Amino acid sequence: MATIADVARTAGVSKSTVSNVFSQKRPISKEVSERVLAAARKLDYKPNYWARSLVSKTTHIIGINMPGERMKFSQFHLSLLNGVLYECSMSGYRLLVNALTKTYLDDVPRLSSEPVDGDILLDPVEHDSRIADRVRQGLPLVVIGRPHAEYESKVCYVDNDNVATGTMVVDYLLQFGHKRIMLLNASKGKTVSTDRGLGYRQALESAGQTFDPALLVYKDPNTPSAEYGYDVTKKMLKKHPDITAIIADTDKMALGVYRAAAELGLSIPGDLSVIAFSDESVFSADFVPQLTGVKLSAEQLGHEAAKLLINQCATGHRSVQRVLIQTELVERGSCGPARPNESAPTN
Repeated sequence: MATIADVARTAGVSKSTVSNVFSQKRPISKEVSERVLAAARKLDYKPNYWARSLVSKTTHIIGINMPGERMKFSQFHLSLLNGVLYECSMSGYRLLVNALTKTYLDDVPRLSSEPVDGDILLDPVEHDSRIADRVRQGLPLVVIGRPHAEYESKVCYVDNDNVATGTMVVDYLLQFGHKRIMLLNASKGKTVSTDRGLGYRQALESAGQTFDPALLVYKDPNTPSAEYGYDVTKKMLKKHPDITAIIADTDKMALGVYRAAAELGLSIPGDLSVIAFSDESVFSADFVPQLTGVKLSAEQLGHEAAKLLINQCATGHRSVQRVLIQTELVERGSCGPARPNESAPTN
């Protein structure tokens, strides 16, 4: 196996010159660079990746931490990854994907040991130890989702306007005459659930409807989404038969809602309208009728987050920027007029 000394000898230059040609830490003339590269090709020499990284103190790798559910990605995550990977390929960066389960979310030593120049973090929560760790290290960081107030003005982030999205979805259902609308929200403590819950409440109150806290339900983080959607829907529809519409956090959760409705003998959308904060589901064939959803533009979220992070890594600049990506309602067949003779809410 050829060494850097072999390349230097063949090219007639010093080992430090060969190192500088590959690291580009110091300017080398075009004629000398071409001679070194020709020698490297002739000898089939490739510089050691980690040795170069030790010298340059960079790896040209960025990380993405994606808390997963049983290690299966949704279409949202797959589309987001496509956006990140595109920007990596355009800028010569590699991507290290950490699909974390709940067990490892707070395992800071495990998270901080990865050989990355910067990190993209998904699903921020209150007092997020992952964000705190990167801020403490001074590591370039972009968050997908709104960071909690303690870090919102300190780190770059890319997000949808989730308050406006929550309002948009409720307004859509109100137009069909729905008054008792249940929100199966994301887990409590996530900023996305806080913002969507706020939009949900504001839309109801702006329309003169009473906000019932019992109909704003937060997901149990330890229960798979489809199972949770099924269990809570059955329980809540038995307890509150006047519910005529359900908003689900994800398509997986909506699958559980459909299953529960079928077992209770309810038709969609005749008896129950269903909508989810997701679109282009990998489960499309399982939704009859097709699920009305919200286009979150996950691929664009990935593009923007990766561009912000790679710029930080390349320039060393840490200016705080916020990018908001618009959402869009995608109407299909799962929403319709509220059933007649709706029961009055029980106090």
